[in-house]
Parts: sequence; C-alpha cells; structure tokens
Amino acid sequence: MTSPSPRERRLRLPRVERRAQLLGAAQEAFAESGYHATAMDDIAVRAGVSKPVLYQHFSSKLDLYLAIAESVSEEVVRTIDGALESGQTNHARISGCLTRFFEFVESPSSGYAILFQSDMASEPAVSAIVERTRRACGESMGRVLAEETDLTWDECVLLGTAMAGMAHAAALSWYGRRDTLPRDRVLELLSTITWRGWGAVPPRTTSLAQG
Repeated sequence: MTSPSPRERRLRLPRVERRAQLLGAAQEAFAESGYHATAMDDIAVRAGVSKPVLYQHFSSKLDLYLAIAESVSEEVVRTIDGALESGQTNHARISGCLTRFFEFVESPSSGYAILFQSDMASEPAVSAIVERTRRACGESMGRVLAEETDLTWDECVLLGTAMAGMAHAAALSWYGRRDTLPRDRVLELLSTITWRGWGAVPPRTTSLAQG
C-alpha cells in the first residue's frame, strides 16, 4: 500500500471525519458530472487526498455512490416523518410534507438529483434504494391514515404510497423547469389535489375512536 504523503500525514483526520469529507467531495462531483463521467481520480483531487486514501474508505466508485444514495434516502424519509409529526391537522401535515420535500428537492446540497435524477437509475442496487425510499414514505403516510380511519393497514399503505408517488413524480417533472414554474405554485396545486384525495377518506367511527 502506498505510504501517505507528508501533506496527508499533516492533514490526517479521524476516520469518520475523513469519510464524511470524501462523501461530500463525491456528492459534488456526481452532481456536476454524473456517475459515469466522474472518475475516482476526480473525487480524490476534489477531496485533496490520494486515490489510495479514497480506496481505504470505499472499495469502488459504486460503493461510494451507494453510500451517498443511502444517505439521501434516509434524509428524504426523515423529512417526511418530521413534517407528519409537526402538523396539527391532516391538512397541515400534507402541506408540511410537500413544502419540506420540495425544499429538499430544490436544495443544491441535498443530493436529490444524485439519487432521483441519476444516470444510474437502471443499476439494481440504486433501484432498490429508490423503491425502499418510496415504500418508507408511503408507510409513514399510511400510519397517519391508520390512526384516523377505519381502513386496513394494507389500504393505508396503498393510499400513502400513492400520495408519496404523486409528489415524487411531480418533483421529477418540475425539477427541470424550476426556473419557469415557481415552487409555491407547484405546492398550491399539489396541496389542493392531495387534500381532496386524503380528505375524502372517512375518519374513524366514533365508537371505535372511543374504544
């Protein structure tokens, strides 16, 4: 193994900090050039380390990419869960979910485009992360429905997944036209449509709510 240079010895970081630094550099590189046009050399240069140091933390470019994708996925789910927990009414929860999700989508540092607008969409491991994210968001919304309606758990997850899927599809469509279609207008349209669907689900019956 190549010995670290004097500069690398001076800048040696704890493993957790170094890993975070490398992930940040890789995320910037993938966001700018895409997965296939980005080389490990590019990431190492951007991070200010040698390529052997990069390989000490990640066995391959795919391994590095998947680590970023997992992080983005977890942040999406945390964003949705946080919005659902903070809303006092279902209407506020829906509005909060959509607002926070689209803020995440629009943020250059979120990594949204790396996972959901990626040139790696056909990679099975990436597809699995996207599907897991979609399912987790659907289950989060489904739990709210399960608490407040008489629907079965499977029915709640179905509706929750449909609503999460609609928001995701809208975000994908909107992402490339952000400069001409204001986010506030998108949120207004989606909130109206989503609430009309969610609000049409009958609430839990009084007898069951009291029981």
